[in-house]
Amino acid sequence: MTTSAAAPLPVTDDALLGGRVKLLQPLAGYRVAIDPVLLAAAVPTTGTDTVLDLGCGVGAAALCLAVRVPGCRVTGIEAQRDLVRLAGENAARNGVADRVTIMAGDISHPPPRLEPGSFAHVMANPPYMEAVAASPSPVPGKSTATVEGAADLAVWVRFALVMVRPRGSVTFIHRADRIEQLLAQLAGRAGEIAVLPLWPGAGKPAKRVIVQARKDVATPTRLLPGLVLHEADGRFTAAADAVLRDAAALMLD
Repeated sequence: MTTSAAAPLPVTDDALLGGRVKLLQPLAGYRVAIDPVLLAAAVPTTGTDTVLDLGCGVGAAALCLAVRVPGCRVTGIEAQRDLVRLAGENAARNGVADRVTIMAGDISHPPPRLEPGSFAHVMANPPYMEAVAASPSPVPGKSTATVEGAADLAVWVRFALVMVRPRGSVTFIHRADRIEQLLAQLAGRAGEIAVLPLWPGAGKPAKRVIVQARKDVATPTRLLPGLVLHEADGRFTAAADAVLRDAAALMLD
């Protein structure tokens, strides 16, 4: 364990993408797992595209995307100021501070510098539990990251669509049992929707899905074959390992 002078929280020094991304994150509370890595892998950005990461936390998804696609520019917004400081420090430690900008704010009170309709892509890993159905963690940071507050899923989707430019993409990772709510919020506002189930193992129900859509496009929804994450012995499958360790893209087109 190390303690960063830039953040008052005890932090651990971890790695993503097979060591390509170095990540300081709080010792207690929400801990980065594979969801932000998978989310970043699904964003269809190339070259110098601009990407907005909603609720970026310590910057895991933003950094994974910036490392996978040299040249893209990522802006992250985060409400918890301790995490904003850590995300900024993480961007500097990974040598991408010139392309990854972290702002304090949330989708209910966004930073005034954010211009609607100015991003080629928006990605989000929103809190996945509804407040009415959740037993919040006693650790404030973890509860904020996992349980919806005043901004529910509908607010997250609306804000993502406001910020992305016409024909740009929005990409969400969420619980599979809330896919109906997510698709309902996209209906009539975006099209070319692609749903990628994330299977924990062969023959097991999906617990997470990645949903991607394009603003102001009217094209039918597609259900993709999905990604099997684990072999029977618990190891990552070769396909999952390529994404999680080797920075391969998840193709949803």
